[in-house]
Amino acid sequence: MTQTREQYALIGAGPMGLAMAKVLTEQGIPFQGFELHSDVGGLWDIDGPNSTMYETAHLISSKRMTEFTDFPMADDVAEYPSHRDLKHYFGAFADHFGLRERYNFNAKVTHVEPLGGPGEGWRVDWSDPDGDHSAEFAGVMIANGTLTEPNIPDFTGQFDGEMIHASQYRYASQFTDKRVLIVGAGNSGCDIAVDAIHHAKLCDLSMRRGYYFVPKYVFGKPADTMGGLIKLPMWLKRRIDGMILKWFVGEPQKYGFPKPDYQLYESHPVVNSLVLYHAGHGDLRIQPDIERLDGKTVHFRDGSVQNYDMILTATGYKLHYPFIDRDLLNWQGDAPHLYLNAIHPARDDLFVLGMIEASGLGWQGRHEQAEMVARYIKGLSNNCPVAAELKAEKSAEFQRATGGMQYLKLARMAYYVDKATYRGAVTGWIKRLTQAKS
Repeated sequence: MTQTREQYALIGAGPMGLAMAKVLTEQGIPFQGFELHSDVGGLWDIDGPNSTMYETAHLISSKRMTEFTDFPMADDVAEYPSHRDLKHYFGAFADHFGLRERYNFNAKVTHVEPLGGPGEGWRVDWSDPDGDHSAEFAGVMIANGTLTEPNIPDFTGQFDGEMIHASQYRYASQFTDKRVLIVGAGNSGCDIAVDAIHHAKLCDLSMRRGYYFVPKYVFGKPADTMGGLIKLPMWLKRRIDGMILKWFVGEPQKYGFPKPDYQLYESHPVVNSLVLYHAGHGDLRIQPDIERLDGKTVHFRDGSVQNYDMILTATGYKLHYPFIDRDLLNWQGDAPHLYLNAIHPARDDLFVLGMIEASGLGWQGRHEQAEMVARYIKGLSNNCPVAAELKAEKSAEFQRATGGMQYLKLARMAYYVDKATYRGAVTGWIKRLTQAKS
């Protein structure tokens, strides 16, 4: 067994893994990276074995609100970059900060387990083209992403046509000459529906609940660049933003979309300028939730029926950490319960990175998470009193950083946070850890 007890094992070379690798390097914390694919980029590399990307995929946030602050995207990159642009961006990021040499590529981590109590090290098993391997590490950092394990719905009855999950969708030609039903109207579902209408015989969109729709551009600028300079109480922000949405979007209900039964920002909005356009032109029909399947016939909950050749379920993803015992991650409900979504309450040698969603957080918000973790580790090794204070706080009772927001009780919202609350807490710790003297 190879001895690497001074290093951390960092699993994943997607955006979050690369951010963590960069900060660990800057802080002088030894680590070894592991990446299943042959290159960096995570799900944004459509050729990756676990990529759930599709050919027409673009960011739903603008590049300036998403990029790493100290590594901006090139000016000639589109405001809403494609997955190809982003694969190139992360490759350039890795080269600029010298991160590729810190990774074992084509390395599948198969199991991690503690060698004893907190601080006694971890055993990491992995396989690569040269065979199976094991090594001991000081700790484990998990950054394998949140969008790889499909959430497959259960339907009553049997469908005799083709049924796939959005994770299996790559090309719009998969819809050619088919009667298609898209199930789920989140961002991916709406994007894919817009693809389907240009190739399918017909395309319907089945929705269980209503959504708030946000256009990609407002007054000629990316919508997510508008506002945010003035901190508003949520009741006022909802009123102002709701008024703006009515100006630019109108009432989606007139196209058949159900009305949301929750307040704005209690779930992730759909950022799409085309789905309402096509619904308004009759290219896309809105259907209610499915009651049962029978051959190629779908029975909807309002009593209507329709025949389809293909059903695509855009029903999201589940958190998936197959190489580690569930009990070790302090799961509560649909997600591990970790301090600021990253730091284990009982261990200082196990971290989950990137298990976080918030409107407008971007990769810079994730970079800040990585910096907080690295400075915490460094502070503990230097007997920093602020690190000791953070340790005491994360070991006590704590709540997710929702800022009081009542998010929908859905699996995809189980690790959602309020951006201002979260970034305020994370950057607060970074500042104090940076300024503290051991």
